[in-house]
Amino acid sequence: MSSETGHEHGSTKTYIAVWVSLVALSGLEVLLTYQSLTVIVMLFLLLSLSIFKAGLIISYFMHLLQERLSLKLSLIPALVFVIALLFFFFPDAVRTNELNP
Repeated sequence: MSSETGHEHGSTKTYIAVWVSLVALSGLEVLLTYQSLTVIVMLFLLLSLSIFKAGLIISYFMHLLQERLSLKLSLIPALVFVIALLFFFFPDAVRTNELNP
């Protein structure tokens, strides 16, 4: 978008810092998979990190940070729906882990 639309874009330094943060969070997710945590704790941590990473991507790389409040608020129902689906399928993930021999 051009500067005449009123949107300010972040600097290259900001985008690099966000990218490094995303790489570090992905590395943390990989490290967590090698830890001996319970399934519920593991899923909670990985889902939390993934939601945080998605927020960073949406805010900076999809430029939602510079959008009007009304657009941001219109995305809340979709977020609630996605989180509801995660909690709907979460018990099934725990159940299938118990089926393994």
